[in-house]
Order: sequence, then C-alpha cells, then structure tokens
Amino acid sequence: HKWMTIAAWIVGLAALTALHSAAGSAFSDNFSLPHTQSFDAIRLLERNAPRASGETDQLVYGVPAGKVTDPAVRARAEKLFATVAQQPHVSSVGSPYAPGAGRQISPSGQIAFANITFDESTNHKQITTTAAKALVDKITSASGNGVEFEVEGNIARSGNQSNQSSGIMFGFLAAAIVLFIVFGSLVAMLLPLLTAGLSLGTAIAIIGLGSHVFTMASFASELALLIGLGVGIDYALFIVTRYRQGVLRGLSREEAVIESLDTSGRAVLFAGVIVCIAMLGMFALGVSFLYGVAVAAAVAVACTVVAARTLLPALLSVTGGLVPRRRERLALRDGARTTTDESPAWARWTGAMSKRPATFAAVAALVMLVLAIPFFSMRLGSADAGSDPTGSTTRKAYDLLAKGFGPGYNGPLQLIAEVTTPAQRAGFIRIEQAVARTPDVVGATAPHFIPGTGGHATVALANVYPKGSPQDASTADLLHYVRGSVVPAASRGTGVTVLVGGTTAIFDDFSHVLSAKLPLFIGIVVLLSFVLLMVVFRSLVIPLTAAVMNMLSAGAAFGVVTAVFQFGWGDALLGIDKAGPIEAFLPVLMFPILFGLSMDYEVFLMSRVYEEWHRRRDNREAVTHGLAAT
Repeated sequence: HKWMTIAAWIVGLAALTALHSAAGSAFSDNFSLPHTQSFDAIRLLERNAPRASGETDQLVYGVPAGKVTDPAVRARAEKLFATVAQQPHVSSVGSPYAPGAGRQISPSGQIAFANITFDESTNHKQITTTAAKALVDKITSASGNGVEFEVEGNIARSGNQSNQSSGIMFGFLAAAIVLFIVFGSLVAMLLPLLTAGLSLGTAIAIIGLGSHVFTMASFASELALLIGLGVGIDYALFIVTRYRQGVLRGLSREEAVIESLDTSGRAVLFAGVIVCIAMLGMFALGVSFLYGVAVAAAVAVACTVVAARTLLPALLSVTGGLVPRRRERLALRDGARTTTDESPAWARWTGAMSKRPATFAAVAALVMLVLAIPFFSMRLGSADAGSDPTGSTTRKAYDLLAKGFGPGYNGPLQLIAEVTTPAQRAGFIRIEQAVARTPDVVGATAPHFIPGTGGHATVALANVYPKGSPQDASTADLLHYVRGSVVPAASRGTGVTVLVGGTTAIFDDFSHVLSAKLPLFIGIVVLLSFVLLMVVFRSLVIPLTAAVMNMLSAGAAFGVVTAVFQFGWGDALLGIDKAGPIEAFLPVLMFPILFGLSMDYEVFLMSRVYEEWHRRRDNREAVTHGLAAT
C-alpha cells in the first residue's frame, strides 16, 4: 500500500496545516516560580498595582560633548518621552528631569536614563514582537545630531530578535551535503530529508494546535524543529543505509525494505522512545514553564519515528532502485553482489580495538573525564544585555549605562512591600536606607508609594543598584545577603514584609529551583532508559554500560560549554566577546537531548552487535563485525 501511505501523509500534512492556519497558535512564555520572593513580588504588584506590574525597560541616552541637561538635548529627550508614553501598554516614562529624579543622570552629566514601565510583561505576550520592534525603532531612530538614544530590557530584547528560520534551512543544507557525500546518490540524499521534512511539518502543525491545550513557550516549536531535524535525518539515514546494504547483497527491493525495517527500523522505534522519555522527564522538574516544551519535543520525535517506519519504507518501495550509486547500479545489473556490509577501514579500526580493549577504554574515559572537569565549576544564571551582539540597541544601552553609572544599573534589585499605615511607610524607608548602605550597593532610588487599586493596600517600591553587573557572581551573593541578613534585621519591629524582586532576582530564583530538581530529573531519565534497554537487550551489562558512558559524554559536553561560555576559553573563535554564567535552563534542555541522542547511537550500534552475536556466538567477532557494518 505504498501509494496509499504516501498519499495519507501528504493529505494529513495538508489538513493539519490548514487547521493550524485557521486556529493559529497560542504560545505563552508565562511561567511561575511559586514560593519564591521574586514570584511573590510580581503577584503583589499584579494584585495591588497592576499598571506597575509589567516589564520595566530603560531608555538610555548620552552625548559625547556637553550635558544631557542642555536645553536642546532636554527638549529632544522630553519629546521622545512623550512619544513613548503614548505607545500601547506603556504605563509611564520616568523622566530624569522630574523632581527628585536627579539620580538618573550620571555624575558626568553626559548619560541619563528614563524607566519605561509597561502594564504587561513579555510573559503574557500582549506586547507582540512587532509592537516591541516598532517601539525600539521609534527610540533608536531619534538618535542623531550628537545625541544617541538606545533602549534595554526584556521588551527591547523581544523586538530585537532575529529570524531563526535561516538556522533551520542551514541545517537542512548541511545535512544534504553530508548525506550526498555518504551515499553518492541524489535519491539516497533526498529520502532522509523528505521524510524529516514531512514529519516535521506535521509535528509543527500538531504543536501549534496543542498550544491551545498546553501552555507552550514561544521557543517550543523552534526547539522541537531542531531536535526533530537531528533525529529525523538520523532515523531515516540508518534505515536507508541498511536498505542499501541489502540491495547490494542481491536482495529484492521488497526484501531489502523488510530487512531494514526488521533491524534498523526496530532500533529506530526503541531509540525514539528513549528520546521521548528523556524529553518528558522534564515533568519531574515541577516547573510548568517546561511542560509544553517537553511535550512539543516529544511530539516532534514521535512524528519522525512514525514517518521513518511508514513513509520512508513506502518511498523506498517507489524510488529504492535509485538509492545505490550509479556505478553500483551498473554492477548489480551485471550480476555483481557484495558479500559483506562492512567497511574495510572500520574493520581494521575495530580489529585494533578488540586487541587492546582496556587501553582504548581507559584513554577514552580519561579524555571524557578531563573534558568534564570545568562542569564542576558551572555557575547557573542569566546572560545580561552585555552578552548581546555589539551592534544591537540593548548592548549599546547596556554599555552606556555601565559607562555612566556602573554595570549594576543594568539589573537593579527591587524592594517591594505592602504598607497600610504611616509607621509602615517609615519602616520601609528605614529598610531601603539599610539596604542602600550595604557593601557592593552603589545607589538606590527614593521609595515610591503607589496607591492600591480595588481596595488593596498601597505598594512601596524602591530600586537598589549593585556594584556588579546582573550576571556577576557578586550580584548573586549580594542578593542572598540582602534577603538573608539585611532586610530581616532592618525590618524587625516595623511590621513590614519586604520582598526582594526584579529581573535579576527572578533569574536567580529560577536557577535555584532548577538546580534543586536537576538530580531528580537526571535520575528519572537514566532509570527509565536503563529499564527500557534492559527489556530490549535482556541484559544488565548493556544498559549499565550505556548509562555510564552517556553520563560521561553529557558531562564532557557540559564541561566544554562551561569552558567556552563561562570561562571564555576560545570564545573569540565563536565571535563571543563576553563570557558569563550558563543560562539556568540550558542544562535542563541539553541533558535530555544529549542523553537521548547518545542512547540512540548506543541502540543502533548495539542492535547490530547483538544481531551479529546471534549469528556468530562469539563476543569479540560480534563487536568487531557489528561496529564495522554500522
């Protein structure tokens, strides 16, 4: 039923795409961190002062000569403030020229900033990327005649993002080149790409429709595409390779399809299940923000497995005669047949390994352990705008603020409290002054009291500026010290509960929540994969070896990432001009991908070794011939 199968995939893709186009997507980056101060602070603002609960970006401007207080510069700045204040979702623009706002002008008088407060956050996606880009363009286009206007913050970042579709197309192009080199046949190259393309198109439509059911982050489909592209081409590649080997041995097209599905196809099924288990293991983290990401990735992998076991065999049945190279097809026509699936070069390599297995194992393990050493110094956090591309407005605004005020002005800590009496107001002022006197604090704004709405109490706000940048370790240490010592001591007897929030605090809390759950997450993924491999191979040694080996490879990968992006070793080769902490969610996303893919290759290799063992009943021969053929 090859034609029916191909038609079903095409019709299914078209129907799901049409449904997705009609229904649209409902992606949301909204996430919560219950029982953390930063989350409680956001909830307090949303309840008592909703117009002040959104994002706060900073409009930064500077002059190379003169001062920002010069009449001409002030007139241009205030005109821009008025324009920005009229934009959708902008609650207020805190001008540095307002009474009591003198701290927003640098000591040199050449740089100043205005806080743009929104009534929505980037989490709720009410402020679209298009609207954010329009806002960024309005601000940056005002530059000229000796005044530079830039903007920094989460809204500005969302409007500054580039199109990622070119990355996916580059992936397809790179894969096409590699596949053509491997197979030397246009059809053999196209089959894995076509299979992956149709399965991913179907997956994206399903994910888009699923976003109405699950809360899915805006990057969920992008991540699913990247993972699906990798495994989709892999799975098709292994099946096509086995099919080609069968044809070259003289099997008919139908016999070769059956053999490839019964061997590599079976390995694809189990490998795909392991990747899905690894991705769905993110549910163990208890962070709802990642649930939709896990489901999206699992859907993409599941679609590629189904396509590899249905669509690909149908395509092979139609075009399989063109899979071998031209000279191989001519040789088959003349009656020539191969007697082995093995590569002579790989046979020599595996033969050398089989003679000195302990030496090879020890050297490989040592290399992995050395690469993993930096991992033990990994510091989770969030990269600030100082790591953005040098030409972006967010990076320019960051550099201006750091030059005029210090790097800490790019990520203030926010003191937030609910006050109901004059005594509590006085108590909040006392607490703010105590925090402002703390070592490594270089500045603070005067307390601001916002009347509550809907009968709720007044909210007290104050920004505290650290000495270090948002991604510096000293800033995280300061946050913990203020929360654990300074605020509790200063608030004693005032009746005021002060929460320390702000973007820097949010990412610090996020890091701690994920770090605390990471061992459980890794343990569950490894255990479930161990059980599945035990069932597949009916062995304890194979899954145990796989678990240890794949943990080593994951550790080595994390070590390299830490060395490059945190320590800055060789970062210039990648065009990175500033090192920093590792994004808090990166290990959570990297581990299931790394573990799932490395388990994939374990399953592919061991399936063939297992097959050869049943044929030869000799362990060394099985390993040598199984590896050389795969």
